Amino acid sequence: MTHLPMSARCAMMLLTCVPLLADEKTEPVVVSPAATKIHQTAILFDGHNDLPWELRSQGLSSLNTIDLRQLQPKMHTDLPRLREGGLNAQFWSVYVPADTMDTGDALLQTLQQVELVHALIKAYPDALAIADTADEVEQIVSTGRIASMMGVEGGHCIENEISNLSRLYNLGCRYMTLTHSRSLGWADSATDEASAGGLSEFGEEVVREMNRLGMLVDLSHVSPATMKHALRITKAPVIFSHSSVRAICDHPRNVPDDVLPLVRENGGVIMVNFFSAFIVPTAQLELNPDARGSIHDVVDHIDYLAKKMGVEHVGIGSDYDGVPRLPTQLESVATYPRITELLLQRGYSEQELHSILGGNVLRALRQAEQVAANLQQQ
Repeated sequence: MTHLPMSARCAMMLLTCVPLLADEKTEPVVVSPAATKIHQTAILFDGHNDLPWELRSQGLSSLNTIDLRQLQPKMHTDLPRLREGGLNAQFWSVYVPADTMDTGDALLQTLQQVELVHALIKAYPDALAIADTADEVEQIVSTGRIASMMGVEGGHCIENEISNLSRLYNLGCRYMTLTHSRSLGWADSATDEASAGGLSEFGEEVVREMNRLGMLVDLSHVSPATMKHALRITKAPVIFSHSSVRAICDHPRNVPDDVLPLVRENGGVIMVNFFSAFIVPTAQLELNPDARGSIHDVVDHIDYLAKKMGVEHVGIGSDYDGVPRLPTQLESVATYPRITELLLQRGYSEQELHSILGGNVLRALRQAEQVAANLQQQ
């Protein structure tokens, strides 16, 4: 779709604020030829997929008893549905639980998850390839394969040792979420009592070292105070690899409005999470905590962020295979094109859709690489 005049865009923005009726939210989304073309020419780069942990939790981490070339109905992700969904690039989460802080093997288990991702790449070389840079992402996509990077989910994984950041970076990890579900001595989680008051001095050092390496600072899971503190310290754009909007769904995992202008100024990207508990409007969840919501709720979060911050700061961070409940019409990785269709219906142009689907996170990654190059020269 071509760019609409500003007056028409503003009118359409007002119209999209009108809540959809219940039957409109359940009506099947039909992906038009126009949306299909836009989707197929974009680089779709998802910020967070937990397939490695799902494989491990099912005892499949050896990869000898599963073939991802076949449909896997018990999971959200497999290669046929990735192709159907048009995914081009993925941050695979190398998540390990926060309770590994207690058992003292957080780093060891993280390294095992990194090995699992590398085993996946080796098992399906015609479909997947490791990318180290934004340029490599684009090069791999041009060959028809899915460019794969890794994201460390929780700073507990470095076990309070700065040198472990470079170890993980050298293995292909290109972001680290500063916390997971529990606060650390150096960074506060959104879902735990504060202990650092945002970031401690060591936490600031972690952010600076990530900047030096070119590892994106991921602010999903952290408290608002930690978000703001990290945004003051970082010299590179941040990401929220899988977070949604607190103004719509008042969950502590979501991003509050007063953080949004800071993300815009930083050049960062908020990648919208699909988990029902993070996207269903608060009033609906109060009536039914198990409400699934629909694809329209997810698009509402994308639309809200685009209007508050600009389309340059919004992305997709599904959390597939990491959540127990998904909205209707977003049940697997095959369904991404429906998001493109609904955003097209709301008046977004081809260029804007390409930005949201993956261009924005590629830009943030490329800027982080440049910041790292400058810091390393100094």
